[in-house]
Amino acid sequence: MHILVANDDGILAPGLRALAMAMREFGSVTVFGPEENQSANGHRKTISKPLRVNEVHLDDSLTAYSADGSPADCVALAVLGIVKKPIDLVVSGINRGANMGQDLTYSGTVAAAFEATIQRKPAIAFSLDNHSLNADYSGAAEIAKRVVQTVINNGLPPMTLLNVNVPNLAYPDIKGFKITREGMRQYRDRLDERFDPVGRPYYWIGGDVPLGDITVEGTDIWAVHNGYTSITPIQLDLTAHTLIDSMREWHF
Repeated sequence: MHILVANDDGILAPGLRALAMAMREFGSVTVFGPEENQSANGHRKTISKPLRVNEVHLDDSLTAYSADGSPADCVALAVLGIVKKPIDLVVSGINRGANMGQDLTYSGTVAAAFEATIQRKPAIAFSLDNHSLNADYSGAAEIAKRVVQTVINNGLPPMTLLNVNVPNLAYPDIKGFKITREGMRQYRDRLDERFDPVGRPYYWIGGDVPLGDITVEGTDIWAVHNGYTSITPIQLDLTAHTLIDSMREWHF
């Protein structure tokens, strides 16, 4: 088996290395990540300018590349021919910070898995509920091995991926796995206005780490809050199927 490992935190992110090293248990591994942090860039794909690719030395046992594009670009470049060996599975992460609820619309980690799914490759996105720069990814890497083995055994339907969020706990303290649905995030964004040396305004969109409704059982947010690894199946069909019949009665 040949596994492609991507991410959005950048080619030198410790979560990427932890995931890549864990995947060696299943066969050969190729790493392909963005040169710089691409968090919250969503499913951006570069078509208006050329992309440059460089080989990167991460470990003597790993073949690694970086690109000056997005996480989706990295996966597309790999699948479309930069990586010559056929790819059997794409894993993305391990992201610094969870990707739950509406985070999926922003997440570069999940976007890499989206791109792999579009390219007809089975894909899994992994995130750790810890935003610290010195987070310990060892437990999440062990979780990743268990999830990947299960996907190898069972497969994934076309146009479907898994979004996995791991609680910030030592591996023995994680209670288990929950199959979940997306929860509801509560964002705390704020606009920070500043001025450059000649008095022109510029802006930062910032704020505190988002919260979420932890009371609704069965969601990704509830599971991680209660010490479980959340596994959410995601499909690329974004149609609101429940609205179709009622919309047929509308008069456009």
